[in-house]
Amino acid sequence: MKVTIYDVAKEANVSIATVSKVINNTGRIGEKTKRKVLEVMKQLDYQPNMMASALMGKQTKTIGLLIPDLANPFFSELARSIEDRAHEFGYNLVICSTDYQTEKENKYLALLKRKSVDGFILASGFEDLNKVEELVKEDVPVAIVARDLPMFSINTVALDDFMGGYLAASHLIELGHQNIGVIARDVWSNRERLRGFKQALEESNLEFTREFEYINGISHVEPGKFMTAKYLKGKNPPTAIFACNDLLAIGAIQAVKEQGMRVPDDISVVGFDNTLIATIVEPPLTTVAQPIQHMGREVLDLIISMIKGEKKEKMRLTLLPSLVTRNSTAKNRNKDLKEKLENL
Repeated sequence: MKVTIYDVAKEANVSIATVSKVINNTGRIGEKTKRKVLEVMKQLDYQPNMMASALMGKQTKTIGLLIPDLANPFFSELARSIEDRAHEFGYNLVICSTDYQTEKENKYLALLKRKSVDGFILASGFEDLNKVEELVKEDVPVAIVARDLPMFSINTVALDDFMGGYLAASHLIELGHQNIGVIARDVWSNRERLRGFKQALEESNLEFTREFEYINGISHVEPGKFMTAKYLKGKNPPTAIFACNDLLAIGAIQAVKEQGMRVPDDISVVGFDNTLIATIVEPPLTTVAQPIQHMGREVLDLIISMIKGEKKEKMRLTLLPSLVTRNSTAKNRNKDLKEKLENL
């Protein structure tokens, strides 16, 4: 037989109103009473009826997270960080992967609204700004993570992607690389990283002269392999590759090996994100680190404060990246890489 709120109240020897306050985290309740109710709920395996609470205008203790690609380790690690922090507050997280598709973004937003989630977190890659504007106008608790939307008054936890690109380029320039290939997707974060990359070149009196094109599709290993192979088969092959995420960088490393060359002896590779895979690829990947755990905790704290009505003013936090140097980069010793490729 299903356990009800009445069973919990009876077992804990408190009123139904007290149990309701504990479930919804409202009102003033003594810590001892709160612990007792929570213990009884756990003992009886009581599951609150969140849909009924939503229909009564109460919180469902659920937050919707929309990310573009759950298969990308950066987004899966970010989602885990947000989920862990949500559980600390007694909230559940509904994670939706949109594959960078506006149609899926709209579909999941509509679905989560029907589920009466208490708020939304939109991750980098969410490109339908009209939908963001709608949420802001509707005064729905919403926060942005891993990108910036300065045109909106909205809670934001972003990375200084410009600085990330600048750090990657500066590292390679210091190693003597002047001819550097870039692999990026046409999304806001990658555009900012490319802008920072070009700035570092300009400050060193270098020009980004090679033909550049954004990759199509998802930013995974295969596009990284394809673009690197294309660079190496071109007229002026680069001595280094900057990939705008770790998966693309791993694809670059694989392409170099398939050409019979070595990383970093022949070609250096820099990634972005510093996800777990950066430490297990061979050679271990030099990469620009995002403070993923910090980002997840900060954005969850912001959305919770909105849901509880604690903060009216909007916060815009910009976190700084750092360069993690491993074994995929080295000094440039290839003055004529094209000749070496032709002799392989």
